[in-house]
Amino acid sequence: MKSPEAALALSAGDPSGVGPEIAVAAWQARDSAGVPPFYLIADPALIAARARLLGADVPITETVPAEAKRVFERALPVVPLATRFVDGPGRPDPANAAGIIEAIDRAVDDCLGGRAAAVVTCPIAKKPLYDAGFRFPGHTVHTGAQAMPVMMLAGPELRTVPVTIHIALREVPRALTTDLIVATARITAADLEHRFGIAKPRLAVAGLNPHAGEGGAMGAEDERIIRPAVERLRAEGIDAFGPLPADTLFHARARAGYDVALCMYHDQALIPAKALAFDEAVNVTLGLPFIRTSPDHGTAFDIAGKGIARTDSLIAALRLARRLADVGTKAAAA
Repeated sequence: MKSPEAALALSAGDPSGVGPEIAVAAWQARDSAGVPPFYLIADPALIAARARLLGADVPITETVPAEAKRVFERALPVVPLATRFVDGPGRPDPANAAGIIEAIDRAVDDCLGGRAAAVVTCPIAKKPLYDAGFRFPGHTVHTGAQAMPVMMLAGPELRTVPVTIHIALREVPRALTTDLIVATARITAADLEHRFGIAKPRLAVAGLNPHAGEGGAMGAEDERIIRPAVERLRAEGIDAFGPLPADTLFHARARAGYDVALCMYHDQALIPAKALAFDEAVNVTLGLPFIRTSPDHGTAFDIAGKGIARTDSLIAALRLARRLADVGTKAAAA
């Protein structure tokens, strides 16, 4: 079990991207932005070099997870990797793949072992990992956990969950099933209750087709696949309703009527989430035996090392991870 005093574990992400510099900037903003204590799992030499490149006066202390909170106020705590990184901002290098994987594995192991309160991950790019021979499906699957990961975008005004994610739009109707919607909704409702502290989560379920199919006139999937899922969820006591037309689901009055929007495909969920909170949205993985959040942006190789990357989303991810960990600790003690 995790200790309530444990710091957050932050994996460095791809060192050729903006991960190292936004981690440094988050530590610098620890007081002004209320950043909770974390330790960075990384190559200390690369972090020091990146800080110098950006002109950031940041003391770095190599440490272990148990000492991170004590170190955090005076220095950036870095738990060293066994693997050294190649330092090339903006130039992804397959030689860094082993270290990227090691950092993620270490963060997950620390969380499962009680040495960290939650896992926060800086952005990665899959291609350098594939080029190095790692068949890496992504942060959410690379955990060893027997779980169904569910992706949530959480912002100040909106939470969305895509039922299908990184597949071509033409594949969505084939991939979408009543069972998949029900399973995704169950995990979403359970995590909203137990980790977000929402006693009776309200799930708005979007339709797939324009006007939610308009009774079958614009596609049969809404009545044949989505409505039966909603009926099953309601029979289980989950407060789900729909299918609802997506074009009227995300304005302010509509958002006041639910706690999360369950969407049928990637862009249906991510466009409204990013339109409302591009710099503050957080990617949260539901359905895991530990808390995992990340910034809602990629590696940004094109601006890495230039000192212009915004740290808002990483700070939001760290703050949300801490809040979820604290809610879980209080619930366990109740």
